[in-house]
Amino acid sequence: MTLDSSSDGARRLRQSLLVSLNGVTSEPLSWAGPYFGPGSAAASLSTLQACDALLMGRGTYEIFSRQWPAASGEYADHLNAMPKYVFSSTLTEAGWTNTVVVPGDVAEAVSELKGSPGKDLMIYGHGRFGQTVTDAGLVDELTLMVVPVFVDDGVPMYRPGGSGQAWDLVSAGPGQDPGLATLTYRSRRG
Repeated sequence: MTLDSSSDGARRLRQSLLVSLNGVTSEPLSWAGPYFGPGSAAASLSTLQACDALLMGRGTYEIFSRQWPAASGEYADHLNAMPKYVFSSTLTEAGWTNTVVVPGDVAEAVSELKGSPGKDLMIYGHGRFGQTVTDAGLVDELTLMVVPVFVDDGVPMYRPGGSGQAWDLVSAGPGQDPGLATLTYRSRRG
């Protein structure tokens, strides 16, 4: 289920991630592939098309910029054409088409993007950048695609020092491919 745009007209920041049964989010290419099929790909494309920019940290940028520029198809074409912002204090330039490097205060820069006109903004994954914007209370919608595997080693979704922010469940159900479950939450700001 895709949520409607914010009723106040503001851009929403949507975060979507693959998570194992034991809460690991890192390196999903190594454990989620067998479960991510055509249904998941179509749902991901639909969600991405509701957004007009991709936000990411350096780690995600390095993975995506190796994988997607050479890929073809509707998803790859949309991803390659859309504006992309990589938040990094160490990266000085980005070679991927339509990518801007954003140094400095992450929360301030993301707040500015959310306040500018346009469709929703997307973040994939939950690395250091994802946790930073979540802890800052900037993520409006969080979608977890739960993959039915236990991962021996990796970075867990929740890391100590997080904000402890509350979320309201908006939808829950089977994923688009066998074995997956999809949970969508909306931030509860009080």
